[in-house]
Amino acid sequence: MQPDSQQRLDKWLWAARFFKTRPLAAEAVNGGKVHLNGERAKASRNVKVGDQLKITRGQFEFRIRVDALNKHRRPATEAQTLYTEDEESINKRKELALSLKILNANMPHTEKRPDKKQRRQITRLKRTES
Repeated sequence: MQPDSQQRLDKWLWAARFFKTRPLAAEAVNGGKVHLNGERAKASRNVKVGDQLKITRGQFEFRIRVDALNKHRRPATEAQTLYTEDEESINKRKELALSLKILNANMPHTEKRPDKKQRRQITRLKRTES
């Protein structure tokens, strides 16, 4: 194989901008948040063009196919050319984002932080509930 035909998984995830730093990418891979071709992988595992990845970030799941390799972190527009996301994955993420947005809209939001009197009342209420 040519040296440029494969790349470390953590480095590719960093270059494709799924994670902000390589240590964060390595931590996610070693923590089981990234699966390569349906199997759990280590950060040092090599990725090739055509490999399938399942990446879990928070509640969102990305199912992608590796289309290209890049040794350097480039702008986001170029990073998006490194992979193709499954149509089903995109739809699931959009549905989840919409449901989270609706759920968050129902939560009460205050305009400002509580003042000293309100903080005392909150503390008193929490003590009585315990």
